[in-house]
Amino acid sequence: MITDPTRIAEILLGLPDVSLIGVLDSDGQPLVVTVETSALSSNCPNCGTRVVIKERRTTELVDLPAFGRPTRLRWNKRRLRCLNNACQTNTYTEDAPVIASSRLRLTTRASKWATKQVGKHGRPVQGVADELGCDWHTVNDAVVAYGEVLVNDPSRVSDVISLGLDESLFLREGKYRRQTWATSIVDSKDGYLLDVVPGRSGTEPIAWIEHRPRSWRENIQYGTMDLSGPYSKVFDVALPHVRKVADPFHLVRLANTRLDQCRRRVQNEIFGHRGLSGDPLYRCRKLLQMASERLEGPAHNKMVGLLRASDPRGDVMAAWRAKEAVRELYSHTNEALARTWIDELVISMSDKDYPEEVQSLGRTLLRWKEEIVAWHSSQVTNGPTEAMNNLIKRTKRVAFGFSNFRNFRVRALLYAGRVNWELLQYVRPY
Repeated sequence: MITDPTRIAEILLGLPDVSLIGVLDSDGQPLVVTVETSALSSNCPNCGTRVVIKERRTTELVDLPAFGRPTRLRWNKRRLRCLNNACQTNTYTEDAPVIASSRLRLTTRASKWATKQVGKHGRPVQGVADELGCDWHTVNDAVVAYGEVLVNDPSRVSDVISLGLDESLFLREGKYRRQTWATSIVDSKDGYLLDVVPGRSGTEPIAWIEHRPRSWRENIQYGTMDLSGPYSKVFDVALPHVRKVADPFHLVRLANTRLDQCRRRVQNEIFGHRGLSGDPLYRCRKLLQMASERLEGPAHNKMVGLLRASDPRGDVMAAWRAKEAVRELYSHTNEALARTWIDELVISMSDKDYPEEVQSLGRTLLRWKEEIVAWHSSQVTNGPTEAMNNLIKRTKRVAFGFSNFRNFRVRALLYAGRVNWELLQYVRPY
């Protein structure tokens, strides 16, 4: 049994090779614990010559709370001088990673705790800072320093079969709230965030993919995306061997959008104003968006009756049938049948008697035909990519937005990037 009070206090302090000098307890103020290292090399790390203590400097660090009170660790750091006059080192300050990194104002254990709280549990930086009794920048610097080591761990990005791309809003800036975008790169099969790069053009994603090992790139079989030309080009340039897959949700949503555009146009042409609560076309807007199998007898009859009263040329009904025809594409997994069905739809929708919205939908089907039918054999979607975007949005809400892309990337990957948190106890910041 240990009976020495000083040794007991050092054990409670929990820092190996550190001696406890004293504790300052002032009412209404954080606890101040003064320490110094007990294991100090007497030889120069450069030439091996004996060193002497030149001076002592005190560094105050934010530590984890002790007994529910904010705590500061006051470290008496020793500055050492090499006795070899020819040594290039001359003087240097002792380093003790167990206490703190030289670049941070948090102790090592407080930095790692804060990184896990903010990164893994999605807590706001200010909330963690309030708990530690320090400012926002002190905690954020530690989170970014340790977080970058974790998110840049090469083993975090494993082999990928299906790669998904999608844009997410990074920032609205300036007087006119100009939108700045980022691109999420996602494993759309296993569902985790691989990385976030600036912009929503193809330049940054191409550079990111080409930076990966060749064996990793060759392992990818599918590229999932919405109906985006720039992202399609990414796969053409960086991964020409993959099969591109257009996301079913986005195609059906496009068909619904064309239907709604047609309804609004007809509304203005017939009534001369936008839809009001008593207008038949406005009253049936939600029924038009519903799937046909969900429209039971009375609901279907109501929709048909309202269209009969306000759609004299049948444009809206034609757009509704086109939307349902697109939905029918995904009622089976037969690729050959889907290709034939699209060919027939394109021919039918190109008829000049159809409204322009339906013709536009037909042109989209023709342009993306191979990507659309690829779903029937691959059965992969961009759904996991959209899920990762939701997690990114949650991180942004907790942070009340970001203006620094480095902070944005680290926080997003810590929360949604499948980080190996067991590494946190071993890593040191760059």
